[in-house]
Amino acid sequence: QVQLVESGGGLVQAGGSLTLSCAASGNIFRTDVMGWYRQPPGKQRELVATSADSTNYADSVKGRFTISRDNAKNMVYLQMNSLKPEDTAVYYCNLVRYWIGRRYDFWGQGTQVTISS
Repeated sequence: QVQLVESGGGLVQAGGSLTLSCAASGNIFRTDVMGWYRQPPGKQRELVATSADSTNYADSVKGRFTISRDNAKNMVYLQMNSLKPEDTAVYYCNLVRYWIGRRYDFWGQGTQVTISS
């Protein structure tokens, strides 16, 4: 069973930076897609960034956020720079595994990021 635990959220002023970390435990494979999603207040959960053979970013965070992954430690990070009030959300770590033609999603509990103007 895969477990994901996020850390690093908090309150930051606009223009500031924050780094989120996600520790994955259980059987983690290099082929698993790991990433970050967020859910702003009153809105649906949305993709922020993913890391597999390549990285993928939402247009709203390109050039500001960087996802990185340490397979040896089963960690994934999200470096967030030039933060804006609209980045305020609960950020969730996600792992996607494709196994025998099926997709399996695993989620962390989420960490709150609040950006003050």
